[in-house]
Amino acid sequence: MTSRITIDVPLNRVEGDLEVSAEVEDGVVADARVSATLYRGLERILVGRGALDGLVITPRVCGICSSSHLAAAAAALDRIAGVGPPPNAVRVRNTILAAEHAQSDIRQSFVTFAADFANPAHALSPLFAEAVRRFEPFRGETVIEVLRQTKRLLEVVALLAGQWPHSSSMVPGGVVWAPGLAELTQARLLALGVRDWYERRILGCRSDRWAAVTTEAELDSWLDESPLHRDSDLGLLVRLCRDAGLDRMGRGPGGFLSYGSLAGAGEGAEVPAGAFLDGARSSFDEARIAEHVSHSWYAEAAPRHPAEGETRPYATGLEGGKYSWAKAPRYDGRVVETGPLAEALVAGHPLVSDLVARHGPTAFARQLARAIRPARTLPAIERWLAGADPEGSFYTSPPGVLDGSGVGLTGAARGALGHWVTIRDGVIERYQIITPTAWNASPRDDAGRRGPIEEALVGTPVADPENPVELGHVVRSFDACLVCTVHTVRRGRRVGRIRIGA
Repeated sequence: MTSRITIDVPLNRVEGDLEVSAEVEDGVVADARVSATLYRGLERILVGRGALDGLVITPRVCGICSSSHLAAAAAALDRIAGVGPPPNAVRVRNTILAAEHAQSDIRQSFVTFAADFANPAHALSPLFAEAVRRFEPFRGETVIEVLRQTKRLLEVVALLAGQWPHSSSMVPGGVVWAPGLAELTQARLLALGVRDWYERRILGCRSDRWAAVTTEAELDSWLDESPLHRDSDLGLLVRLCRDAGLDRMGRGPGGFLSYGSLAGAGEGAEVPAGAFLDGARSSFDEARIAEHVSHSWYAEAAPRHPAEGETRPYATGLEGGKYSWAKAPRYDGRVVETGPLAEALVAGHPLVSDLVARHGPTAFARQLARAIRPARTLPAIERWLAGADPEGSFYTSPPGVLDGSGVGLTGAARGALGHWVTIRDGVIERYQIITPTAWNASPRDDAGRRGPIEEALVGTPVADPENPVELGHVVRSFDACLVCTVHTVRRGRRVGRIRIGA
């Protein structure tokens, strides 16, 4: 028996605009389409504006990862200006990014992703009552704690950037102001408090103890070693994922991409750039990126590098092959996913690499990589803030007029983020953005290959078509953020609809 399930509820529980359509045969997903349902037009808005306007407009692409967009925009202008920010500015930029990433990672893992384990579909699990107690939306003990504690990381951002979200604190050559000793100390104490809480509540151990877990067998030993480990929020998440079979579902296309980020200031938190294809790591080559639009609602064009890309919306509703406002980025002609799992594999993280080698890039491996990333970034934030010199320089003046082309590449909370910019006579001539969700939620390309989320859904079992919680587990493991990928072109939208059809 074949049925079609269509879901357009807010799949990341923050906002919607993502529709998932899955064909289910004999209780298993046989094919899937992921559609970004609203138009994105930031690139067209930016054309014709002043050279620095991207620093003000692009942070407003998204209210979740606005600092990442600012960092990418500033990095592109750094290249065009031919100027590098001084070490103090690099530390401040990195701290802002890492704090934003950490709060997003923790909230996504234990507020938006874990909420599915409180779904009645899991009522027969022996862990269900504890999942409800901790992760029930708006009521769970962990949910309340996470929101309270991660707010302090946003205070770190606000102290250094002036506000959150939508700061414009980064400029070509550095940052807009030099924080004093008081601000640096206050930010460091806030970060230290969050780290202590994360280790005590989320990990159940110190970060260095967690770092010693390098294989799946050692993960099992860690769970059995102490009730503090097993009953920590991470310990419970691991057990819930395995109990629900997420260590056997949600395998993506098997290709991974990281642009790298948090470089230049040391402290052991740098994320390397690279690709992970066919089980092997390789260096990253930005020239190998191309965007396809054959299945996207844009004017027909051959695959193009984003520096040559165009955003020309075209949707008549008559072409059955086009089904998404998202384009389809590809790397070296390959379908690749991006995000914490990709970063971990490119960096050679031992535990994540072992899990993927044994079971493939499952929803469990993807989510675990996100949940444990703060164990690396939170200690680095403290070290960056301790190393910043309030008497030193936080800005290097660009030597001339901004004119030319540049690219700003960074790692946002959800993965690889790139801004490609061309400026002529002080005016933006071309601006193209590829977000992490554009990679992960992309539609089919010119060769008909599914995007990463589409591919990950294939093979997913669906026990109850009227409550397809398994689809939510897989899609949410990518932490899709359609704010970054689409923007409205019409009033109103459906929220909360699940359509089941033969």
